[in-house]
Amino acid sequence: MKISGFSFIRNAIKFDYPIKESILSILPLCDEFVVCIGNSDDNTLELIESINSRKIKIVHSVWDDNLRIGGQVLAIETNKAFSSISKESDWAFYIQGDEVVHESDHTIINDSMQKYLENKKVEGLLFKYKHFYGSYDYIADSRSWYRNEIRVIRNDKRIKSYQDAQGFRIENRKLKVKPIEATIYHYGWVKNPIEQQLKQKTFHRYWHPDEWLKKNIKSDNKYDYSNIDSLELFKGTHPSVMIDRIKKMDWEFNYNGKKKLNLRKNFLYKIEKLTGKRFFEYKNYEQI
Repeated sequence: MKISGFSFIRNAIKFDYPIKESILSILPLCDEFVVCIGNSDDNTLELIESINSRKIKIVHSVWDDNLRIGGQVLAIETNKAFSSISKESDWAFYIQGDEVVHESDHTIINDSMQKYLENKKVEGLLFKYKHFYGSYDYIADSRSWYRNEIRVIRNDKRIKSYQDAQGFRIENRKLKVKPIEATIYHYGWVKNPIEQQLKQKTFHRYWHPDEWLKKNIKSDNKYDYSNIDSLELFKGTHPSVMIDRIKKMDWEFNYNGKKKLNLRKNFLYKIEKLTGKRFFEYKNYEQI
């Protein structure tokens, strides 16, 4: 069984992406790792090169900044990375630049890939998610955040990244997947408020026109983390590759409790907490 990891990144240092930690977190599971590096204004290339592993394969890319609808440029860059992995690989492990895997999940991930290797009906593996918000101590737990997503796919070039690179499709249909007991630690909403605001001003340009940005993105220099509906305290351990980054946290985050939800959201939130089921949940996959 051969495994290829793949990802894309641009301006990792400028926007404080833990891409190095992302790659290192799954590198032990991979025979190679393809990184598609976009035209950057910082030392992103040097950062990736500092991993200093023979497994790393760098692909250079220039983003089309004219693509301003639906984040489609992110899917394009994902597809560039995926198309560059070895033809001999059986599985492709996709990870974004703000996602990290805990080393305690390595065994279950490897065993799952081995388990479903010959079952061609399984086109991907479905991971759980922990979305950290504001700091490394809190997880977003409302319906606004997706609970699962595909991160391991067959090395089948009919598979394409979908919309803004959240999931995948094969010939315009959802992938058939098996859920596994492994988790993606998502740190995209844990940054210094200055860097988070800079990211918001920049990356929303890949989804919305200038008129929308003027109405919806504040001109403040710092991101306001208080506009969150519900968080819960994180009681576990972080992946070991994140320890040094966590120690360097240089801002304060204060959570003052769950904001008032409307009646429907509050009812569904309580049902989910009681039953563990999320009714009317959008699923970007077909579970088999």
